[in-house]
Amino acid sequence: MGPREVIVHPDAVVLAQAVAARLLTRLVDVQSVRRPAHVGVTGGTVGIEILAAVAASPLRDAVDWSGVHLWWGDERFLPDGDPERNETQARRALLDPLAGALPAGNVHPMLPSDAPGIASPEDSAAAYARELAAFTGGPDDGSGARVPAFDVLMFGMGPDGHVASLFPGHPALGAAGTSTVGVHGAPKPPPERVSFTFEAIRAAREVWVVAAGAAKSAAIAAALGGASVEQMPVVGAVGQERTLWLLDAAATPAA
Repeated sequence: MGPREVIVHPDAVVLAQAVAARLLTRLVDVQSVRRPAHVGVTGGTVGIEILAAVAASPLRDAVDWSGVHLWWGDERFLPDGDPERNETQARRALLDPLAGALPAGNVHPMLPSDAPGIASPEDSAAAYARELAAFTGGPDDGSGARVPAFDVLMFGMGPDGHVASLFPGHPALGAAGTSTVGVHGAPKPPPERVSFTFEAIRAAREVWVVAAGAAKSAAIAAALGGASVEQMPVVGAVGQERTLWLLDAAATPAA
Protein backbone atom coordinates (compact mmCIF):
# COMPACT_ATOMS: atom_id res chain seq x y z
CA MET A 1 0.00 0.00 0.00
CA GLY A 2 1.09 3.56 -0.65
CA PRO A 3 2.48 5.78 2.10
CA ARG A 4 0.16 7.99 4.14
CA GLU A 5 0.75 11.72 3.73
CA VAL A 6 -0.80 14.40 5.93
CA ILE A 7 -1.41 17.81 4.33
CA VAL A 8 -2.79 20.67 6.43
CA HIS A 9 -4.62 23.74 5.09
CA PRO A 10 -5.40 26.87 7.13
CA ASP A 11 -9.17 26.47 7.37
CA ALA A 12 -12.15 24.56 5.97
CA VAL A 13 -12.75 27.01 3.12
CA VAL A 14 -9.20 26.76 1.84
CA LEU A 15 -9.29 23.00 2.38
CA ALA A 16 -12.34 22.59 0.12
CA GLN A 17 -10.86 24.80 -2.57
CA ALA A 18 -7.48 23.07 -2.42
CA VAL A 19 -8.96 19.57 -2.59
CA ALA A 20 -11.15 20.62 -5.53
CA ALA A 21 -8.08 21.91 -7.38
CA ARG A 22 -6.17 18.75 -6.49
CA LEU A 23 -9.01 16.57 -7.81
CA LEU A 24 -9.28 18.47 -11.08
CA THR A 25 -5.52 18.32 -11.58
CA ARG A 26 -5.56 14.60 -10.84
CA LEU A 27 -8.26 14.04 -13.45
CA VAL A 28 -6.36 16.02 -16.09
CA ASP A 29 -3.21 14.03 -15.33
CA VAL A 30 -5.03 10.69 -15.45
CA GLN A 31 -6.70 11.54 -18.74
CA SER A 32 -3.31 12.22 -20.28
CA VAL A 33 -2.39 8.54 -19.87
CA ARG A 34 -5.61 6.48 -19.69
CA ARG A 35 -9.38 6.56 -19.94
CA PRO A 36 -11.87 6.43 -18.40
CA ALA A 37 -11.11 7.89 -15.00
CA HIS A 38 -13.04 6.48 -12.03
CA VAL A 39 -13.59 8.68 -8.98
CA GLY A 40 -15.44 8.06 -5.73
CA VAL A 41 -16.91 11.17 -4.09
CA THR A 42 -18.23 11.71 -0.60
CA GLY A 43 -20.94 13.62 1.24
CA GLY A 44 -20.88 15.58 4.47
CA THR A 45 -20.32 19.30 4.85
CA VAL A 46 -16.75 19.41 3.55
CA GLY A 47 -17.38 16.78 0.89
CA ILE A 48 -20.22 18.77 -0.65
CA GLU A 49 -18.25 22.00 -0.37
CA ILE A 50 -15.48 20.31 -2.37
CA LEU A 51 -17.93 19.33 -5.10
CA ALA A 52 -19.30 22.87 -5.21
CA ALA A 53 -15.75 24.20 -5.50
CA VAL A 54 -15.12 21.82 -8.41
CA ALA A 55 -18.23 23.15 -10.14
CA ALA A 56 -17.13 26.77 -9.60
CA SER A 57 -13.51 26.28 -10.65
CA PRO A 58 -12.27 27.53 -14.03
CA LEU A 59 -10.18 24.35 -14.12
CA ARG A 60 -13.28 22.20 -14.48
CA ASP A 61 -13.37 22.77 -18.24
CA ALA A 62 -9.89 21.30 -18.58
CA VAL A 63 -11.41 17.90 -17.72
CA ASP A 64 -13.15 15.83 -20.39
CA TRP A 65 -16.11 14.83 -18.25
CA SER A 66 -17.33 12.37 -20.87
CA GLY A 67 -14.36 10.26 -19.78
CA VAL A 68 -15.07 10.41 -16.02
CA HIS A 69 -17.20 8.01 -14.02
CA LEU A 70 -18.45 9.12 -10.60
CA TRP A 71 -19.24 6.71 -7.75
CA TRP A 72 -20.10 6.93 -4.06
CA GLY A 73 -18.30 5.10 -1.25
CA ASP A 74 -21.43 5.04 0.89
CA GLU A 75 -25.01 6.21 0.95
CA ARG A 76 -27.91 6.63 3.33
CA PHE A 77 -30.67 4.10 2.60
CA LEU A 78 -33.42 6.64 2.01
CA PRO A 79 -35.93 7.40 -0.76
CA ASP A 80 -34.85 8.97 -4.04
CA GLY A 81 -34.45 12.72 -3.71
CA ASP A 82 -34.26 12.73 0.07
CA PRO A 83 -32.18 15.77 1.07
CA GLU A 84 -30.02 13.60 3.35
CA ARG A 85 -28.84 11.36 0.52
CA ASN A 86 -25.28 12.03 -0.64
CA GLU A 87 -26.50 11.76 -4.23
CA THR A 88 -29.13 14.47 -3.75
CA GLN A 89 -26.61 16.88 -2.28
CA ALA A 90 -24.04 16.07 -4.97
CA ARG A 91 -26.56 16.75 -7.72
CA ARG A 92 -27.13 20.27 -6.45
CA ALA A 93 -23.44 20.96 -5.85
CA LEU A 94 -21.83 19.41 -8.94
CA LEU A 95 -23.91 17.19 -11.17
CA ASP A 96 -26.50 19.78 -12.16
CA PRO A 97 -23.81 22.37 -13.04
CA LEU A 98 -22.08 19.70 -15.16
CA ALA A 99 -25.25 18.74 -17.04
CA GLY A 100 -24.37 18.35 -20.70
CA ALA A 101 -20.68 17.71 -19.99
CA LEU A 102 -20.98 14.65 -17.72
CA PRO A 103 -23.11 11.91 -19.34
CA ALA A 104 -25.89 10.59 -17.13
CA GLY A 105 -24.60 7.06 -17.73
CA ASN A 106 -21.30 8.01 -16.10
CA VAL A 107 -22.98 8.78 -12.78
CA HIS A 108 -23.43 5.74 -10.55
CA PRO A 109 -25.55 6.41 -7.44
CA MET A 110 -26.45 3.68 -4.98
CA LEU A 111 -30.09 2.69 -5.40
CA PRO A 112 -32.51 4.38 -2.98
CA SER A 113 -34.92 2.64 -0.65
CA ASP A 114 -37.89 3.23 -2.98
CA ALA A 115 -36.25 1.86 -6.14
CA PRO A 116 -38.06 -1.10 -7.75
CA GLY A 117 -36.92 -4.39 -6.28
CA ILE A 118 -34.96 -2.72 -3.47
CA ALA A 119 -36.37 -3.68 -0.07
CA SER A 120 -33.28 -3.53 2.13
CA PRO A 121 -29.76 -2.11 2.32
CA GLU A 122 -28.54 -5.55 1.26
CA ASP A 123 -30.53 -5.30 -1.97
CA SER A 124 -29.02 -1.91 -2.75
CA ALA A 125 -25.53 -3.16 -1.84
CA ALA A 126 -25.88 -6.19 -4.12
CA ALA A 127 -27.08 -4.02 -7.00
CA TYR A 128 -24.13 -1.67 -6.53
CA ALA A 129 -21.68 -4.56 -6.39
CA ARG A 130 -23.00 -5.71 -9.77
CA GLU A 131 -22.68 -2.17 -11.16
CA LEU A 132 -19.09 -1.93 -9.92
CA ALA A 133 -18.19 -5.33 -11.36
CA ALA A 134 -19.51 -4.32 -14.77
CA PHE A 135 -16.74 -1.69 -14.98
CA THR A 136 -13.78 -3.88 -14.05
CA GLY A 137 -12.97 -4.58 -17.68
CA GLY A 138 -12.75 -8.34 -17.34
CA PRO A 139 -14.70 -11.50 -16.56
CA ASP A 140 -15.67 -12.50 -13.05
CA ASP A 141 -12.61 -14.17 -11.56
CA GLY A 142 -14.39 -15.21 -8.38
CA SER A 143 -12.40 -12.81 -6.21
CA GLY A 144 -15.48 -11.19 -4.68
CA ALA A 145 -14.72 -7.49 -4.34
CA ARG A 146 -14.57 -6.54 -8.02
CA VAL A 147 -14.32 -2.79 -8.55
CA PRO A 148 -13.00 -0.43 -11.22
CA ALA A 149 -9.42 0.75 -10.89
CA PHE A 150 -10.38 3.89 -8.97
CA ASP A 151 -8.04 6.79 -9.60
CA VAL A 152 -9.31 8.54 -6.46
CA LEU A 153 -11.61 7.47 -3.67
CA MET A 154 -12.43 10.41 -1.45
CA PHE A 155 -13.89 10.04 2.05
CA GLY A 156 -14.83 12.18 4.97
CA MET A 157 -14.24 11.03 8.53
CA GLY A 158 -16.53 11.19 11.54
CA PRO A 159 -15.53 12.34 15.04
CA ASP A 160 -15.71 8.66 16.03
CA GLY A 161 -13.22 7.73 13.31
CA HIS A 162 -15.73 6.10 10.96
CA VAL A 163 -15.09 6.13 7.24
CA ALA A 164 -17.70 5.54 4.54
CA SER A 165 -20.42 3.88 6.68
CA LEU A 166 -17.98 1.61 8.52
CA PHE A 167 -18.31 2.46 12.22
CA PRO A 168 -16.13 1.47 15.20
CA GLY A 169 -16.96 -2.02 16.45
CA HIS A 170 -19.73 -2.49 13.89
CA PRO A 171 -20.22 -5.90 12.20
CA ALA A 172 -19.89 -4.31 8.73
CA LEU A 173 -16.18 -3.75 9.43
CA GLY A 174 -15.58 -7.45 8.85
CA ALA A 175 -17.42 -7.77 5.54
CA ALA A 176 -15.24 -9.78 3.16
CA GLY A 177 -15.43 -11.20 -0.34
CA THR A 178 -17.62 -8.37 -1.59
CA SER A 179 -17.27 -4.73 -2.60
CA THR A 180 -20.33 -3.45 -0.74
CA VAL A 181 -22.23 -4.15 2.45
CA GLY A 182 -25.62 -3.27 3.88
CA VAL A 183 -25.41 -1.50 7.22
CA HIS A 184 -28.03 -1.72 9.99
CA GLY A 185 -27.99 -0.02 13.37
CA ALA A 186 -25.48 2.68 12.46
CA PRO A 187 -24.83 4.86 15.52
CA LYS A 188 -25.34 7.96 13.40
CA PRO A 189 -28.76 8.50 11.76
CA PRO A 190 -30.11 7.16 9.57
CA PRO A 191 -29.40 3.68 10.92
CA GLU A 192 -29.66 1.93 7.53
CA ARG A 193 -26.95 2.57 4.96
CA VAL A 194 -24.93 1.06 2.14
CA SER A 195 -21.14 1.15 2.18
CA PHE A 196 -18.01 0.09 0.38
CA THR A 197 -16.06 -2.58 2.20
CA PHE A 198 -12.39 -2.24 3.05
CA GLU A 199 -11.58 -4.63 0.20
CA ALA A 200 -13.12 -2.19 -2.27
CA ILE A 201 -11.50 0.85 -0.66
CA ARG A 202 -8.05 -0.70 -0.64
CA ALA A 203 -8.24 -1.52 -4.35
CA ALA A 204 -8.10 2.20 -5.24
CA ARG A 205 -4.96 3.75 -6.62
CA GLU A 206 -5.35 6.75 -4.32
CA VAL A 207 -7.47 7.22 -1.19
CA TRP A 208 -8.07 10.73 0.16
CA VAL A 209 -9.41 11.29 3.66
CA VAL A 210 -10.72 14.84 4.10
CA ALA A 211 -11.50 16.23 7.55
CA ALA A 212 -12.13 19.68 9.02
CA GLY A 213 -12.91 21.06 12.44
CA ALA A 214 -11.77 20.61 16.01
CA ALA A 215 -14.35 17.87 16.58
CA LYS A 216 -12.21 15.58 14.41
CA SER A 217 -8.86 16.25 16.06
CA ALA A 218 -9.07 13.59 18.79
CA ALA A 219 -9.95 10.88 16.28
CA ILE A 220 -7.16 11.98 13.95
CA ALA A 221 -4.67 11.93 16.83
CA ALA A 222 -5.77 8.41 17.75
CA ALA A 223 -5.63 7.19 14.15
CA LEU A 224 -2.19 8.66 13.54
CA GLY A 225 -1.08 7.36 16.93
CA GLY A 226 -1.59 3.71 16.06
CA ALA A 227 -5.24 2.94 16.85
CA SER A 228 -6.64 -0.25 15.37
CA VAL A 229 -9.18 -0.44 12.56
CA GLU A 230 -11.75 -1.68 15.07
CA GLN A 231 -11.18 1.44 17.17
CA MET A 232 -10.75 3.91 14.30
CA PRO A 233 -11.98 2.47 10.97
CA VAL A 234 -10.41 5.36 9.04
CA VAL A 235 -7.06 3.65 9.65
CA GLY A 236 -8.13 0.97 7.16
CA ALA A 237 -8.77 3.43 4.33
CA VAL A 238 -5.54 3.17 2.37
CA GLY A 239 -4.73 3.29 -1.33
CA GLN A 240 -2.52 1.08 -3.45
CA GLU A 241 -0.26 3.93 -4.53
CA ARG A 242 -1.02 6.85 -2.24
CA THR A 243 -3.05 7.76 0.85
CA LEU A 244 -3.66 11.44 1.56
CA TRP A 245 -5.08 12.89 4.75
CA LEU A 246 -6.22 16.38 3.79
CA LEU A 247 -7.00 18.40 6.92
CA ASP A 248 -7.63 21.93 8.09
CA ALA A 249 -5.62 23.36 10.95
CA ALA A 250 -8.41 22.91 13.48
CA ALA A 251 -8.58 19.16 12.81
CA THR A 252 -4.89 18.52 13.37
CA PRO A 253 -3.89 16.98 16.72
CA ALA A 254 -1.66 19.95 17.53
CA ALA A 255 -4.47 22.47 17.00
